[in-house]
Amino acid sequence: MAEEPDELPVEKWTDSNVSSWLRTTGVREQYIKKLYEEEVDGSILLVLTEDYLRKEIGMKSGPALLIIRKRNELVDTKQKTQGKEKPQSSNDSEKGSKKKQGSAPQIPETDQGLSEEEKQTHQGQSVVDNVLTTKRDCKPRPFGKEGIDFTYVKHSVLQPESGVFDLISPCHEYKSFDNAAKLDRARLQAKFAKEVLKFGSGCMNIRSNGTIHFGVMDSRDDTGYVHGEIIGVPVFEKDIYVDALDHIERSFSRSDSEHVRQCIRPPQFIEVMDIEKRYVVEVDIVPSISIVKNRVYSVRLPNFKESSNKIEHEKETIYRRVGSKTEPVSDQNDFYQRIRDRDAQREEAEHRRYVNTPDVCQDLGRKLTMLVTSGKKLIEKEKWYILVTNQFQPDDLSSIAFLLNMNIFCVFDFDPDSKVSGFCSKYIQHHAANMHFMQNYKIPDGMSIGDFVSHLHLFEQTSWIFCNGRNDYQGNESPSDEMTWIKTKMTLLRDSVSLICKQILPKGTFTVVFLLTSPVEKPLLHTFNLFFTDMEGHDDIICISESEDNYQKWQHFAELSCGTETVNRSSVVGMKMSHVNATLQRIQHVTTRATKHLSTHVKGQCPFETRDEERMYSLEILSVYHCDETSDDFIEAEKENIERQFYHGGRVSWMNFWLAEKKFVGDVIQRDAYWDVSKLLSDTQKWSIDQLAVNSINIYHHPGSGGSTVARQVLWNNRKDLRCAVVKPSYSATIVSEHAVQLREYEEKDSQKCLPVLLLVEDCDKEHLDDLKHELEVASYTKKIVQGTLCFILLSCRRSHNPEKMCKDFPLQNVAVTHKLSKEEKRQFAGKRQKLEEQYQPEFILTFVLMSEEFEHKKIVKYVEQFVKHLLQGIDHGSVVTRLIRYVALLNTYVQNSFISQSHCETLLALTIHMDRFRQHTFERSLSEPAKLVFIHLRDDRTYIESIRIIHPFVAKEILQQLLGDHQQGQGTQGRLAMDLLHEDVLFEHRFGKEDYLRFLRDLFMKRCRISKGDESDSFFSPLIEHVSKNEGPDKAIELLREAYKRFNKDPFFAQQLARLNYRHNKFEEAEHWAEIAGKKMPNNSYILNTKGQVYRSWFNAKCKAIENVPKTVENTADAVETALKAMECFQDCEQAAIADHNSMNNSGFFAAVEVGFSLLKLISSLRVFSNKAHGHSESLKYLLTDYVPEEVKEPWEHFHSKLKNLQTTLHESLDWISEDLSYFQADIGADEEETIESSEMKIFNPMKWLVRQSSEYGKYFSDFSLGTAQKTSESNLVQTPFTKRMIIYRLGGGNITTILSLLTDQKDKDQVKVLEDIIFLYPTNPLRLRMDQMDLVNYIASHIALSCLSTLSPKLATLKDLQKLSQQFPKEKQKCLSSALFLLTLLFWPEEHDTDQDKESKYDIVQSAVEFLKRSYWTKMKDIPQRKRRIYTHFFLGNGTGWEKIVHKSKVETTTKLLSVSVKRMKWFRGEMWTTPVITKLFKRVSGWTEDGTVYLVGPKKKFTIHPLYAASVPYGNENVTFYLGFTFRGPVAYNITVKK
Repeated sequence: MAEEPDELPVEKWTDSNVSSWLRTTGVREQYIKKLYEEEVDGSILLVLTEDYLRKEIGMKSGPALLIIRKRNELVDTKQKTQGKEKPQSSNDSEKGSKKKQGSAPQIPETDQGLSEEEKQTHQGQSVVDNVLTTKRDCKPRPFGKEGIDFTYVKHSVLQPESGVFDLISPCHEYKSFDNAAKLDRARLQAKFAKEVLKFGSGCMNIRSNGTIHFGVMDSRDDTGYVHGEIIGVPVFEKDIYVDALDHIERSFSRSDSEHVRQCIRPPQFIEVMDIEKRYVVEVDIVPSISIVKNRVYSVRLPNFKESSNKIEHEKETIYRRVGSKTEPVSDQNDFYQRIRDRDAQREEAEHRRYVNTPDVCQDLGRKLTMLVTSGKKLIEKEKWYILVTNQFQPDDLSSIAFLLNMNIFCVFDFDPDSKVSGFCSKYIQHHAANMHFMQNYKIPDGMSIGDFVSHLHLFEQTSWIFCNGRNDYQGNESPSDEMTWIKTKMTLLRDSVSLICKQILPKGTFTVVFLLTSPVEKPLLHTFNLFFTDMEGHDDIICISESEDNYQKWQHFAELSCGTETVNRSSVVGMKMSHVNATLQRIQHVTTRATKHLSTHVKGQCPFETRDEERMYSLEILSVYHCDETSDDFIEAEKENIERQFYHGGRVSWMNFWLAEKKFVGDVIQRDAYWDVSKLLSDTQKWSIDQLAVNSINIYHHPGSGGSTVARQVLWNNRKDLRCAVVKPSYSATIVSEHAVQLREYEEKDSQKCLPVLLLVEDCDKEHLDDLKHELEVASYTKKIVQGTLCFILLSCRRSHNPEKMCKDFPLQNVAVTHKLSKEEKRQFAGKRQKLEEQYQPEFILTFVLMSEEFEHKKIVKYVEQFVKHLLQGIDHGSVVTRLIRYVALLNTYVQNSFISQSHCETLLALTIHMDRFRQHTFERSLSEPAKLVFIHLRDDRTYIESIRIIHPFVAKEILQQLLGDHQQGQGTQGRLAMDLLHEDVLFEHRFGKEDYLRFLRDLFMKRCRISKGDESDSFFSPLIEHVSKNEGPDKAIELLREAYKRFNKDPFFAQQLARLNYRHNKFEEAEHWAEIAGKKMPNNSYILNTKGQVYRSWFNAKCKAIENVPKTVENTADAVETALKAMECFQDCEQAAIADHNSMNNSGFFAAVEVGFSLLKLISSLRVFSNKAHGHSESLKYLLTDYVPEEVKEPWEHFHSKLKNLQTTLHESLDWISEDLSYFQADIGADEEETIESSEMKIFNPMKWLVRQSSEYGKYFSDFSLGTAQKTSESNLVQTPFTKRMIIYRLGGGNITTILSLLTDQKDKDQVKVLEDIIFLYPTNPLRLRMDQMDLVNYIASHIALSCLSTLSPKLATLKDLQKLSQQFPKEKQKCLSSALFLLTLLFWPEEHDTDQDKESKYDIVQSAVEFLKRSYWTKMKDIPQRKRRIYTHFFLGNGTGWEKIVHKSKVETTTKLLSVSVKRMKWFRGEMWTTPVITKLFKRVSGWTEDGTVYLVGPKKKFTIHPLYAASVPYGNENVTFYLGFTFRGPVAYNITVKK
């Protein structure tokens, strides 16, 4: 079990422990959360200042002061507790009590006199060094080792001073020397020499080795320190200490001084890890018997006399070591007599030391293997490695093959020349790597972890972090010396390590390897300390060092954090790099660094370098000999596990196919759909002149029916004939396209002659697929690929609840994979099941069993029910594992493809703090038996991070029902479970995999079902909310959403959802409240404004229903009228927000405004005051259209007279806007539109018919005439106002250009010619004499053009010339013209063959001028929306005839394709198949033009006339003469079927 926070030292607390402690202090939750987000752990808590809390965290003074005081009390308590637990020596306890007087963490004394910037660096350093500042025991420098790379850590404590032991083991004496070190040269030398010579002669006389240490507290006057504590002394000139030993000659006799020189070794300067440079100065004494035999040494110690200001020598004295002290010999006779005994002891000790004892050799090979594999037989394929290294020796660089086969996440490289001559230079010959510095690991504000990972291409390519500059880099990144590095780069290193360990890689998914290939410096040591702290232990840190000397410094430092035994256990020392290389290559899953191969166009193969593959990171590329490099050991160890994982419900892997192909396991069944796809693929590759550069094949499959397996089988079996790859999710179409092109052309000489690339795209929406197809088409076009060459085949695999229907609609493009098995499939499945059941228990191959039963509903329900019942028998409902099963089941039931990361699970199961090296085993051991059977372990293809889900959605659903079914056991409902999941803080706040988890949790409450996304039906709310609402009541669903709103930081879209849920259940006040909240948070979001309008609209409908059966009066309808007007206002706001939004077009506000307006008119008309049957609507029209207000309504409706009088204008403007939008863009898109949380409430499925119907209603209401009345009026010449006539025209269908042209297509039930003649009849008989309103003029001309398409013989039809003259009434300034007016000008003035050159030119001028402004208004309408989302609509084509015959409406040709679906029709148009039909060639006129660099120009006008090609891929490359058909659109003429002139 992990230690409780109370048992841990404060510096070992995690940020969670700190949060728990803060809650006990009574500080507000908001501050606790903020400190948690800032990653304040125990070590940081110890150095927090009140100033920091106020300025950085934004606390008020009160809470800040409280935290500091409580922290100080905590430290005091801990120290007292530790004091009781650890009995101290009298000296130590005295020191301790003195130190406790100032227990609050202070800024070190060394900060005094520093600049502000240096202070900050120092304080930042003190946070990192907090682990170091706790007084840990340490070992002294190995005795007699001179010039080795060794350091001490400040405040570490050496063992107490010691006396003589065995003469060889040195005795130790400490001197703080703090004051003496600051003396001048003469005084310092005298003081130093006195201490050394006294100690040295004492050791020589007693015949014992010894070391005297200067800079170590000797417990005499050192208040606040403990005995043996390392402080260090400042050393300005080392030669002062070395030269001080010149006192030997002046202090000893001539004969003795020579011996003393040989026994007292020169001073060693051992650096102390600290901000300022300090050293421990050590002098070793080695009285070898050959030198000191039979001798006693007396000394005259030097002393600096202040009175005489010179050095004097004390009287001659013999010293000896007594215990831990050096004292004068009192009985010299006795001392001399025992010389021989001491010499004999020394001689024997030296002899013992040099007798050769055979070394016991460690099995370093096994140790290395166990460390790297975490005790397994082989290195895990999915394990990430972080390397920390310094300069590689040249010989070592030839032994790095083992590193090239490892998944290296990043390298912390302290060699500034690595890119030119070091490890990096060799690595990038084989792998792609991105060069980074530590500052690149700082996340910009507002960027998510996922975006940051993508930004640095982590997991895709190795990140090479130059930690101490880079000499070849031209930017300002030069190397620093140790002290400068600590001051300037330490913080950057801390941030980098913390980010990787705490937010990117979960514990246990990676191992840190320190490769010590050259002498170790401080920055490398600090790196260890930071990894140790952030990884919360040493479990996954390994050290490899060939040199014993390099290792010792690292070991000494590492021991301070985790103890000698742990460091030695995790280190491999003395093994040559070539031996390491050979040992680790043997246990890697690939046999050698085998080169991969791809097929080529000439039926050969080319090598495929790993570094090139890694640069195409958006693709998982299948090579010809994929998996062939797999080692025999790996196959033997893993084959059974790989097969079982697949049949248990895991996704098929390439290894499954390879093992089956090589007969290591049984075959993978090839379903009928596999052969169907293979046939389509084969047909697609047949050459034809009409072949498209990019072709598509779609697999639609029932969830869990094996569609993905079929798709991957197709890729696997075509890898030798095509270039095959899987498109990885979450990359943009642009990047995927770029990499696909690189793959196609890799190692090919000619881009015209390459193998096609087969790309598998799984579970992506149609929009992304269209984007990718478009990008690939553009790429093929840009590369000038010859027409008829197939470049790319997109194999799309998507789930659907009705695959057969999709297949029936597009039989040449779609294949269905269903749960139903054919006879042959049943035979194969039965045979396979029999074999598998001989190997495995049925519950271990559950998914395969379900498939073999065809998922037949009754059978499966029974089978799954029994399986789950058996599984859950006797399960502990209260255990945390069962809680985890419930959570995963809930997510898997309601959120497609959801999972929970293993890291989240471990947090819930409280496994994070104490985790051994065998992480996976620890996790699996913690699961109950049922959990082991139902959970399947997934691994992210890119990051290798593990997660779990339930083996099949059917099982998840059944588990949920059975675990929650028995209410007596208190397990509650799905709503209760969802509420518990929302409140599960450890899951919500856990950092790793947070984005995925929050996305799934959000989808659980927000994501609606869409048939277009493969769901069974469309839903108004998420399936969970609908379930809770239906089974537990709307109040429960509302409560659940309210909690989700709070949990997701009061997200306005949750407020919007609450508004919708409330108004759907007639809780209008609450709905209004939530709509207001959402609106305040996002005042310019058209979808939220639309929801607000829908709240009032529903409320209005409810109010109308309430007074349905009572006599309506002005008084009892006032409230309803007011609500309707509020709805109208919201929809108008929605319209304005939609127009202002440049990234989308939400037209729902326009449609809703019209519908509410009509409902309001209906209500008004039903009132007695307005419902005089004799006069129709005349009274209400008089009220709505004039200043007239009837007495009855004056007072009750006084607040909204003006708004009601504006109703007609609002309706008119909305209808006009919808008409214009429909005349620009195709209205048949929508089935596959992107699912967003913003999706509009209302969906108009046939906007054209809707517009026709509503325009007619509008005209009908405001004209107040029936058609019969209109005709009688004309006969009796009664006066009609222009407004009344306009309304009658509206009613007949002539109110706007869209409804007029729809008479040609959508209203076959009417006598279209008669309707158009009636419309024309209502206009002035001689319009040329009158100035008509521009809109009336547009509708009049459009009515004639529509009539001409139906009957050129109609007596009402004006001549083309008359209409050309009439069009001169359009404003001369084209920017004042309506788009519809400009469109009509292009039709009316398109030149004809018989026109004179002058006439043609003047007509072209008019057309080109109109087109220029049409394009401007088109781009205004388009905004920044991709063109394929709002495709331009072609209304007319240029015909072969003259006069009216030159204008051919689209309906003429659509009769030939009326049996085809919209998508097929569009495909046929785009492919050009329609243009060769006799109907088209007879009707349409081909015009001439030419191309220049992909731009099409029209032959004829003097001024260049650009014609937009509707299908860019049809434009020939280079400069060609072409012919094409002309279409007329609201962006100007477009070119169809562009063909190069023969």
